[in-house]
Amino acid sequence: MTSSIRVALVSVAGASLVALVVAVAVVAAGRAQPVFITSPAAASTTTSIESGVFTSGDASVSKQPDTAFLYAGVDSQQSTASAAQSDLASKAAKLIARVKALGVADKDLNTSGYSVGPTYTPSGQTVNGYRASEQLQITWHDVNTVGKALDAIVQEGGATNVGASFGLADPKAAQSEARTLAIADARSRAQAMASAAGVRLGQVIRVSDLTSSGIPSARSDIAAAAPAATQLPVGELTVAVTVEVDFAIA
Repeated sequence: MTSSIRVALVSVAGASLVALVVAVAVVAAGRAQPVFITSPAAASTTTSIESGVFTSGDASVSKQPDTAFLYAGVDSQQSTASAAQSDLASKAAKLIARVKALGVADKDLNTSGYSVGPTYTPSGQTVNGYRASEQLQITWHDVNTVGKALDAIVQEGGATNVGASFGLADPKAAQSEARTLAIADARSRAQAMASAAGVRLGQVIRVSDLTSSGIPSARSDIAAAAPAATQLPVGELTVAVTVEVDFAIA
């Protein structure tokens, strides 16, 4: 083997050995200090686990309704739309006059519905007339005389369909009372959980109200007034509140 060839082989072997040593060094360095690459989006979505006691509480209070909402309607069915609308206007004027005669203020009387439309034969293919209807909503402030008011509206006002529901003039006061009790219930539950876990309850981190916005109401519908006086027992309304409370661990 010539000297030039030997030099070439030694050079190649030396280069291979150096490459091997470098590769081993890279692997060794990689094992000693691993590197994790995270995209900015992934990093921004990473959340830390908070330590604490997370619980909920609920409570309800019962209140006697102090306000009633009366519903009264009249309708007319005629061969033409204009005739139905004209007849309805006369009936509605009579009804509104009787309602106002009961002492209802203008602010407590509003129209909740009004419509004029065709009616059809049983086959649904032919128009056989037109029906017009108007519904009123009345805020009534004496819950103990609702029955008498409905009788007057039907028997003297000509209403063909009536109804009533009961509510609270200030529902927020009842909700606030129930919410205070619900938070106290949540604290009691959290204290029991903390004691069982062997930790001490800290300050409140967050409070959330999970209660739906609707206020319960009792409603009665009456198709037509009977000769006897209408009686509508008022009863009580239940206002319920649910909260979620997060406590830190002291």
